[in-house]
Amino acid sequence: MEFYQRDRTLQPAGYTPIYKTSVARSPRQSLLSLRGSLSEITGPVFGQNELGPLDNDLIRNYAKDGDPIGERIIVHGRVLDENNRPVPNTLVEFWQANAGGRYRHKKDTYLAPIDPNFGGCGRALTDENGYYFFRTIKPGPYPWRNYVNSWRPAHIHFSVFGSGFAQRLITQMYFEGDPLIKECPIVHVVPDEDAINRLIAPIDLKGSVPLDTIAYKFDIVLRGRRSTLFENRLEGN
Repeated sequence: MEFYQRDRTLQPAGYTPIYKTSVARSPRQSLLSLRGSLSEITGPVFGQNELGPLDNDLIRNYAKDGDPIGERIIVHGRVLDENNRPVPNTLVEFWQANAGGRYRHKKDTYLAPIDPNFGGCGRALTDENGYYFFRTIKPGPYPWRNYVNSWRPAHIHFSVFGSGFAQRLITQMYFEGDPLIKECPIVHVVPDEDAINRLIAPIDLKGSVPLDTIAYKFDIVLRGRRSTLFENRLEGN
C-alpha cells in the first residue's frame, strides 16, 4: 500500500543559511511528487543471522584492552509506522562520537583523543513489538565549522529502514537537559517545537541498571504527520 506523505510544514527547509552546508546541497528546482513503486514500498527484509552477538553493545564490540571511557548508557525504544503500529524485524543502525566528542573517522581532526576501546557504531533488529535497544557510551559535544563558536550537542545518529525503502529514515537523537540543543543551528532549522522535542530522548530511570547504566528512551515514527524528523536532506523519509 502507499505510505502517507510527510507534513512538509514540520520539516526543515532545504535552504537554511544559518546551517551553512545546506546552502550548497539544497535543491535548485522544485521537487517532484511521484507515486511509490512496488520496489519502494516493499522490503528490505533482515534476519537475526545477519547480526553479530555484540552488534548492539558498543561498550564491548570494539573493546580490546578494557572498557571504553565515559558514561555508560542504554538507549531503547520502539519503531512505529504512521498508524502507531510496531514495525518488526527492521534494521536500526547507529553511530556516534566517543565521550570526548570525536568520531573514529579519518576526516575527524578534533583534538579530543580517540578511545582505543570504542568503535562508535552498531546495529540491532526490532522484535515483534518494534522494540530495539543497545548499550553505549554517552557521546560528548564537539565544535564544528558553522560559525566561529558553533558546537554540536551530544547526539547519536540513526538509520532505520522500516518496512519499505520509502520509509527509510536517517535522523539524530539528542539528550534531555543538554543546554547546547537550543544553541544548535541544525536544531534551529526545524520550524515546529513539538517536532524538536521528538528528537530529544528523556531519561528513563525504570529502564536503567542500578549502579551501572542510565537509560534513555527514544521512539521512532516512520512517515506521517508525527514522523521523526530526518537529517536536513530532502531525499530522506
